[in-house]
Amino acid sequence: MKLFYHIGIILTLLVCSCNDGFLDKRPLNQISQPEFWKTTGDLEVYLNNLYGSLPQWGSHDAGPYWADNNSDNMVPGLYNLRLAGLSILPVTGGGWNWGNIRAVNLFLEQAPAVTDGADKDHFLGEGYFFRAWFYFELLQQFGDLPWIDKPLATNSPELYNERQPRNVIADNILKDLDQAITLLKDKETAPLFRVNRSVALAFKSRVALYEGTWEKYHQGTPYGAQGANPAKYLEQAAAAAKTMIDEKKFAVYDQGHPEKDYSLLFNQSDLSGNSEVIFWRKYKLGVASHNGQRYLSILAGNTGISASLVQSYLCTDGKPVSLSPYYQGDNGLSNVVKNRDPRLRQLIFVPGDPITIDYSGGGDTLSKFQRAAVNLGGDSRDVTGYQIKKGAYPDKTLQQGDFMSTTAPIIFRLGEVLLNYAEAKAELGTLTQADLDASINLLRSRVGMPPLVMTAIEADPAWDFPGLSGIINEVRRERRVELACEGFRLQDLLRWRAHTLLVNKRPKGAKFISADYPAGTDVPLDAAGYIDPYKLSLVNGYQFKPERDYLLPLPAYELSLNEKLAQNPGWPRK
Repeated sequence: MKLFYHIGIILTLLVCSCNDGFLDKRPLNQISQPEFWKTTGDLEVYLNNLYGSLPQWGSHDAGPYWADNNSDNMVPGLYNLRLAGLSILPVTGGGWNWGNIRAVNLFLEQAPAVTDGADKDHFLGEGYFFRAWFYFELLQQFGDLPWIDKPLATNSPELYNERQPRNVIADNILKDLDQAITLLKDKETAPLFRVNRSVALAFKSRVALYEGTWEKYHQGTPYGAQGANPAKYLEQAAAAAKTMIDEKKFAVYDQGHPEKDYSLLFNQSDLSGNSEVIFWRKYKLGVASHNGQRYLSILAGNTGISASLVQSYLCTDGKPVSLSPYYQGDNGLSNVVKNRDPRLRQLIFVPGDPITIDYSGGGDTLSKFQRAAVNLGGDSRDVTGYQIKKGAYPDKTLQQGDFMSTTAPIIFRLGEVLLNYAEAKAELGTLTQADLDASINLLRSRVGMPPLVMTAIEADPAWDFPGLSGIINEVRRERRVELACEGFRLQDLLRWRAHTLLVNKRPKGAKFISADYPAGTDVPLDAAGYIDPYKLSLVNGYQFKPERDYLLPLPAYELSLNEKLAQNPGWPRK
C-alpha cells in the first residue's frame, strides 16, 4: 500500500510546479476517466491487462513444469530458502502487493454504469473472478488480510485498516466467485480464451478445499482461524466440483492409449479440442512464444524429480512399492518404471525416449535419452537423476532458436476438480465408492491402473500420514501423482500442516549407476548409493520452521506505516 504514499508525494510536487493551463490538459499516456467506461468494449480492453497475471510460461525456463521446485516433488540446484528455514523479513515487497486488487476494484466501481454494448454482465463476472483470484493469492501467502472492495485514494482511511480473519477473507472470495458464476457465460457462449462459468466453478472448488483443510489441520495452532468451520468450506468445495461432474461439459481425456494419453495433456500447442481442459493459454509464433521445449528436452534445467515423488507411484497391481511383488527396485531407470503406474513413465525420461524428432523432415529421430545429465553443469544439469519429461515434446522446430516453443499451459483442468471433489468428501467423512468411481477412478482408468476400492485398502508402512485414515492417505497420494509438477504441492503441504515431511530431511534422487557415466564422475551420494544433492549444503536437511514458515511475513515498511497491521506468527515487526 506504500504505492499510495508515493503517488501522493508525486502529485503534490506536480501541483506545486505546474500552471493551470498544464493541469487542464488530458494525460496522453493513460486512460482518461471521462472518456472511458462508455461501452462493453472498454470493459473488455481494461480486463485484458489482468489476464497476464494468470499462469504462463516464462521466457527461459520450463514454465508450469518447474512450479514444484518449491516443494518436496522437485530438487532444484539451489535449495528453496523457505523450506530450508532461511527466509528473511523483507523491508518492502515480499508479495504484499495490492496493485491488482485496486485495478479490479476500479473496474467493479465503474463498470455498472456502462450501458452501450452486449455482454456487460459477463465482463462484470470476469471482474469478480479476478478479484477472487488476486485475493486468493494473498490469502495463501499471508492469511489474514484487510478486505478492500473499492479503489482507494491517497487519503482514504481504509489504507490504515487492520487485517480481517482469514475465514472472513475466504468468505468474501467465495462470495465474489458466486457472483462470477451467476454472471459469466457458459463455455459454449463465452468469448474465446476468456474466463467462463466453468472456470469460476473449478476455482471455487480449489479455494474452498484450501480453506476447509487449512482450518481443519491448523485448528488450535497460531495459524488457526477464529471460529473455524472446516466443514462449511469442504461442503462448498464438494458442491462446486459435483456441479461440474453432473453437468458433463468436460470429460477425462482418454483415447484408450494408457501409455501416452496422460502425457498428451501437457505437451500440445492447441488444446481447443481436449475434453479435459477447462481453461488454457494459447501461444503463437510471431505473437507470443517461449523456450519451454528447450528446457524440457535439450536442457535439464538444473533441477530434477525427487525420489520421494517417484516412490509415491503405485505398482500396476494397485499396491505401493512397500507391498507389491511387482516392484523391480531402483537399479536403473528402466527398472524404476517397470510394472509401475504409467504416469511415472510419462513423468520422467527413460533410456530410449526420443529427445528430438525432425517432424518437418520425414519424422526421423535425431537423438534419444541415454542417461540423466547429473555429470553436467549449469542449465544442462539434472540434479537428481530423475529428469522431468512431463510437458516435453520432441519436435525439433520447437526446440531450436529463441522463442520457438508454442506449448500451451493448462490453467484449469477437470482432473484437478475430480481430485478436489474426492478429497473434500474424504475430509468430510462422506466419501463413497460411487464418489471414487466418478472421480479418482476415472483418472486411474485413463492410464490402465486398477480402481481405488475403499474396502480393499491395505495399510502402507510408508504412508506419509500414518495418523490419518487409509482413504485420506490414498486420496492424497493420487493428488500428488496426478498433479505432479503442476504447482500444487507446496500449498497442499501447507494446508495439510505437513511439515513433518520436510523438517530434518534432505531430498534424495535416483540410485547412482556409475557404469552409466564417464569414469571419475563425482556425484554426492548417501550411504545407500542414492544421489544426495544437498549433502554438503544442507547437512541437517530442510529446517522449515513450523512456528514461523507456514505464512510469509508482512514487510517491515508496511508495518511501520500502519500500526494496526499485525505481523504473522514467529516474525518480528522489524
